[in-house]
Amino acid sequence: MAFRGFLPMMNRCLVRRAVAETKTAGGIMLPETSQSKLNIGEVLAIGEGQRVENGSLIPMSVSVGEKVLLPEFGGSEIELEGEKFMLYRDLDFLGKFH
Repeated sequence: MAFRGFLPMMNRCLVRRAVAETKTAGGIMLPETSQSKLNIGEVLAIGEGQRVENGSLIPMSVSVGEKVLLPEFGGSEIELEGEKFMLYRDLDFLGKFH
């Protein structure tokens, strides 16, 4: 499925990383240095899957709209229409939320 005209190839997924809170429940603004990088994202677009040597297709293990647990490192940052996203391989995800 494409997102804003972008379709990931093979077993890659386009992910929007969750944004850390900038305010506490009491309304206090948090400086960027105290905000932690969240390892949760939403899958926005997926490729068709991975082809193996015999030509069969291994389908993706995630679907568009699912929340996934991201690795601390990895992925490729891309920018589409001024907004930053991450590209991950299907196998890079640590888990998904139901």
